[in-house]
Amino acid sequence: MVPETIISIFLGIGLAASVGFRVFLPLFALSLAGYYNVISLNENWLWVASSPAIITLGVATILEILAYYIPWFDNLLDTVAVPLAAIAGTAVMVSTVADLSPSITWALAIIAGGGTATAIKGTAASTRLTSTATTGGVTNPVISTVETGTSVVMSAFSIFLPIVAIILVILIFIGIRKMFKYIFPKSKRV
Repeated sequence: MVPETIISIFLGIGLAASVGFRVFLPLFALSLAGYYNVISLNENWLWVASSPAIITLGVATILEILAYYIPWFDNLLDTVAVPLAAIAGTAVMVSTVADLSPSITWALAIIAGGGTATAIKGTAASTRLTSTATTGGVTNPVISTVETGTSVVMSAFSIFLPIVAIILVILIFIGIRKMFKYIFPKSKRV
C-alpha cells in the first residue's frame, strides 16, 4: 500500500471515531475539507463537498448539538444515533479511502468505519443513560459538551493530522476497555 492510501484509511477511521461522538459534525467537517480541497474525496463522493451538502450538514450539526442539551430527549436521540453512527461511520470511510478495490474499500468501511463509530456511540449512549439514571440527567449537559468537543478535536486531527488521529482512536478504545473492566469486574472464583 502506498502512503496516501494508509493516510486515507487513518483519516476515515479518525472521522468514524468522531462520528461516534456526534453523527453530523464529522460529516460537516469532511464536507468543508472537501470543499476547500484540504482532503481528496473518493470520486463517487465529491457531492459531499458541494454547497448544498455543506449547508444541509451544517444545519444538521447545529440541530444535533442543541438537541443533546434537552434533558431526556438526549437519551431518545441516542437510540436513533447508534444505527445512524454505523451508517455515517461507513460513509466517511468510503468517502476518504483512496486507491483500493471497491470490495476492500467497502469491507474496510463497514468493519473499521461503521464498527468504530458504533462502538464509540454505544459507549457514549451507555454513559449518558448511566448519567441520567444516577443524577437525574443533571450531568448530561457536561457529557454532551465533552462529546461535542471530542468530536471537534477528532475531526480536526483526522483531517489535518491523521496519524495523530489514529493514535487517539487507539487511546479511546483503551479507555473504553478500561472503563468496562472497571464497571464489570471479573467475579472472584472460589
